[in-house]
Amino acid sequence: MSFRKVLSILFLLVLTATYCNAELPAPTAAEKNRAKILGYMIGKQLSKKHYSHKDINDSLSLEAFNIYLTQLDPQKRFFLQKDVDYLSQFKFELDNQLRSGAIDFPLIAENLLQERVESVQKMVEKIFKAGFDLEHNDDIETDEKKLAYCTSETELSERWRISLKYQLISRYLNMLEDEQGKSVMTRAVDGEKTSENAERAVKTKEEIFADAKEKLQKSSHELFKRVLRNTPRDAYDRYFSIIARAFDPHSDFMPPTTKEDFDIHMRGSLEGIGAVLQEDDGYIKVSRIIPGGAADRQKELQAEDIILMVAQGAAEPVDIVDMRIRDAVELIRGDKGSEVWLTVKKPDGVVTHIKIIRDVVQLEETFAKSAVMPETDGKGVYGYMKIPSFYRDFENTRDGGDGRNVTDDVRQELKDLEAKNIKGLILDLRNNGGGALVDAVKIAGLFIKYGPVVQVKTSGEEPEVLYDNDPEIQYDGPLVVLVNKFSASASEILAGALQDYNRAVVVGADHSYGKGTVQTLLNLDDYMPFMGFNLSQYKPMGALKMTTQKFYRISGESTQHKGVVPDIILPDRFKFVEAGEQYLENSLEWDRIDPVSFTPWHNLPDAANLKSLSEKRVSTDDDFKEIVKEAEEAKKRQEETIVHVNIDYLKSEMERLKELMKGNAHSEMGGQGELGQKGKDSDKELSKEEEGKMFIEQLREDPYVVESLHLLSDIAS
Repeated sequence: MSFRKVLSILFLLVLTATYCNAELPAPTAAEKNRAKILGYMIGKQLSKKHYSHKDINDSLSLEAFNIYLTQLDPQKRFFLQKDVDYLSQFKFELDNQLRSGAIDFPLIAENLLQERVESVQKMVEKIFKAGFDLEHNDDIETDEKKLAYCTSETELSERWRISLKYQLISRYLNMLEDEQGKSVMTRAVDGEKTSENAERAVKTKEEIFADAKEKLQKSSHELFKRVLRNTPRDAYDRYFSIIARAFDPHSDFMPPTTKEDFDIHMRGSLEGIGAVLQEDDGYIKVSRIIPGGAADRQKELQAEDIILMVAQGAAEPVDIVDMRIRDAVELIRGDKGSEVWLTVKKPDGVVTHIKIIRDVVQLEETFAKSAVMPETDGKGVYGYMKIPSFYRDFENTRDGGDGRNVTDDVRQELKDLEAKNIKGLILDLRNNGGGALVDAVKIAGLFIKYGPVVQVKTSGEEPEVLYDNDPEIQYDGPLVVLVNKFSASASEILAGALQDYNRAVVVGADHSYGKGTVQTLLNLDDYMPFMGFNLSQYKPMGALKMTTQKFYRISGESTQHKGVVPDIILPDRFKFVEAGEQYLENSLEWDRIDPVSFTPWHNLPDAANLKSLSEKRVSTDDDFKEIVKEAEEAKKRQEETIVHVNIDYLKSEMERLKELMKGNAHSEMGGQGELGQKGKDSDKELSKEEEGKMFIEQLREDPYVVESLHLLSDIAS
C-alpha cells in the first residue's frame, strides 16, 4: 500500500471521528456492497464508452470534487471555510475510492453538511426571536459565485440574518399586494348589489406581516428537515452522478426512481407544466419548454429560468434550492387542471411569480404548422412554417406502421404552401430543442437535390455520413431559416446543412445552443459483473446516461460548443444570457474533422448585400431599438448583484420590476403565439378561421418574422 494511500485512510478515520455526531445513519453492508458494484460498473463504462475516453485520475477527481462542493452548498450558507479546507484534502481521492470500492467521501461530506445544518437551524431560531429592523439598510450579494465561504459562525449568522430579512420583506410585500387585490375583487362582486357588510374581512398590515414571518419560519424549518432526511444511498447516488458529470454535463447516473421518471417522460404520459428541468449547481433550472405544454401556452416561464420556490395553488411555497431534482419534479408536476405557482429567478436577476395551470401536452401545438402572409403591396404571398421539434412516433412507425412524424407533416405543409404560389419561405426553428436525427436529415432533403447532410462520429472510429438519397426537391424557392440561442441538436444540424449548401440564409441570435453530442442510456442491470455469486439482490441499479458521439457538419465543423452562427445576426433580447453549451462546465470542446464532398446550391443569394440591407432596416426599426435597450438593461441588472435590504427600497424595486415585466410582455422567444391557440386571457373557443387570423396577427407583431419577410423580398428582387 502506498504512503499516500495510508495517509488518506488515516485522514478518513480522523474525519469520521470528528463528525460522528451527525445525523446521517451508518450505511448497511448491503448499501456498501451496492456502492462498490455501482462504482465498478460506472467507472468501467465511462472509461470505455464515453466519447472523451477521459482517464479516471486526479484531474477528473478534482473536477468532480468542485462539482460536488457546489452541489452540496451552492449558496455557501452552511459550510464554513474550515469545512471546505477539511474536504479539500479529498479532492484527489475521489478517483481512488471509485476504483477501490471503499467509497467513504460522500458519507463524510454529507455528515459534515448535516452537522452544519443542525448548527444553522439553531442560529435561525435565535434570529427570528431577535426580530428584524425592516427600515435599517443591509446589503446582500445575490450572486453566490461572488461569495466567499464564511470564516466564522458569527459571520455565517449575519449572512443568514440578512438573507432571511430579504426573504421576509419580499414575502410580506407580495402577500400585501395579494390581500389588496382580493379586497378590490370582493368589492367588485355583483357590482352595485354588493354592500359593505358583504365584503370579506381585510387583514391589517400587522396581521399580514405576522403571517409572512410565520410562513418564512415554516419554510426554513422544512428546508432544514429536508436536508437532514438524506440517507447514505442519497449520498452515494449524488457521488456517482457527479463522477459522470465530470466527464461532461450531459452524462449522469440515474437512480432507479429517476430512471423510472425518465421512462415516463419519454413516453410523454406525464401531466404537468410542460418543461424539461435540470439540476444546475444546486438549483433547478428550466432547460427547455415543451411545445404545446402548459408553460408554452402560458408564455412567462422560459428556458434558463431558475425555479426557487413551488406552491400548490394557495398553499405555502416550498423552497426547492438544494432539493434533489426528482423531489422538485414531484412538487412541480400534478394533475391536469391543478394550479401551481413558481417563484422564478430570470437570467437578468429579476425574481417573479408565475402561475401555471397544469395540463397535458396539446398535441396539435407540437406539430409543424404553416401560414401564408401577404406582401405589404398585396402583389404576392410568402410562406411561414414553424417546426417546434423533430417529433417521430417510433413505436407506431416500426414494421411499416403509419406513426406520425415531422418529415411527412413538413412535406404536406410545403405542398399546401406551394399550391398558394408562395414567393419565399421562412422556416422557424427558434426554441426547437431537437428530436429525431433521421428527420433532420429527411427535412434537409426536401430543400436540396441529394447529398450528405451530417456526419456522426464515435470516438476512435471513422465518421458515419448520413445522406439524403432522394433526388426530389419539395421546395426550391428562396428560404430564410430563423434560429435563436435555444435552437439545439437536430435543429442545428438542419440549419447548418442548409447553410453549408448555401441553400438558405440563416438569421437570428449570434449563435444557436451548440449541443453537438449524442447520449446513450445504459440500463446498469444489463452490465452487472459476474463475481461468482448472485448479485440480483441489488437490482434495480439504475441507469447511466453518457455522451457517446458527436455531430459534425458536412464542412467538417462540429456543432458542439459554438453552435450555428447565422449569416445575418439580429439584435437579441437575450444577448447577455449565458445560454448554450459553451457556458456549461466540462462541456466537450469544438473541433473539426475532414469535410465531405457536396454540391452547393446553384442559385446563391448575395449574402453581403442582404446583410447590408438588413442592417439599414434594423438600425431604424423601433421594435429592434427596444430590444437592444432591453438587452442593455438586462445586462446592467445582471451586473448589479448587490441588493439593498430595507422595506422602502425593496417596495420601490418591486414596483419598478412589475412595470418592466409588463414592458417585456412581447417576447422574442420564437414566435410563441401558436396557430390554434386561444387568446392568453380568454376562454373563448375560436373557429379555425379565427385561429388562423390570430396566428398571422401574432406573426406580424414578431420583428424577427417581419425582418425575414423583408429579406425574402430582397432575395426575390
